[in-house]
Amino acid sequence: MATTAATSAATSAKTSPGTLADVLVPWFRGHSLDLPWRRTETTPWGVLVSEIMLQQTPVARVEGPWREWLERWPRPSAMAAAPAADVLRAWGRLGYPRRALRLHAAAQAVAAEHDDVVPSDVATLESLPGIGTYTARAVAAFAYGRRVPVVDTNVRRVVARAVHGRAEAGAASVRDLADVEVLLPEDDPGDAAQRSSTRASDAATMSAALMELGATVCVARGPRCADCPVLAHCAWQRRGRPAWDGPVRRAQTWAGTDRQVRGRLLAVLRDAPGPVPAPELESAWLTDSAQRARCLDSLLVDGLVEQLADGRFALPGET
Repeated sequence: MATTAATSAATSAKTSPGTLADVLVPWFRGHSLDLPWRRTETTPWGVLVSEIMLQQTPVARVEGPWREWLERWPRPSAMAAAPAADVLRAWGRLGYPRRALRLHAAAQAVAAEHDDVVPSDVATLESLPGIGTYTARAVAAFAYGRRVPVVDTNVRRVVARAVHGRAEAGAASVRDLADVEVLLPEDDPGDAAQRSSTRASDAATMSAALMELGATVCVARGPRCADCPVLAHCAWQRRGRPAWDGPVRRAQTWAGTDRQVRGRLLAVLRDAPGPVPAPELESAWLTDSAQRARCLDSLLVDGLVEQLADGRFALPGET
């Protein structure tokens, strides 16, 4: 039984790449969500901003702030010149505010070292402050049409099911990039100039399609298999949709966590016109003074908050 299943998965891995792309590329072009950062007029800078904002944040919460940011800071140099405190205030309640500081630092590097143009190759993108493997590849693919694998949780789930016949992807692995790269259509060298202007290469479209399929159809709980464009080619379906027998991932909680406390403390500083005395921060979380102190210290370490000589607290750069 195990040998048969392994052979089936191996066979599907060999035969699925072309088949999946043949189905998913036209499916995406006909059914994709109309998101502003996907439009051809969006600059690579706009794509980079969207990718940072979308990390661990639902699309519905990002569209408004993304539009506001691009109106306020249409180029990296515009954001680079802004105080970090303004960037954190504009970030608002998107969560994980260190992303705002990383984006600010990346904007400064792009403005100073790359003539205000977001780089197009993965290696240079990864050299920017705070830009990791996923974001670098997403910008290269979605802003410039490069043939590079873009792997997030949704993509890993689609590949696990459609190619490997497993209900879940399990722990992230170095193999994930190779698994996705083999699914991408080959580039046509003659279309390089067009790809730079339209971002419509089949490889980049396939990367977006895998992501969208995992986010809207092949979801973690209650996948809508009847609506899936690759249902007939899915290895998980052919194996009878076996249940996941690996470790169960626990859902993240929010209430009472350090993340909530940090958010409360930052909200006080964002809403204040300037530095605030310690008692104002203390009133933001009365439940556990030790937890509040620990979270404030972590904000100071992360550079999201500064303590002035007179003991007051402020967003970075505010006096």
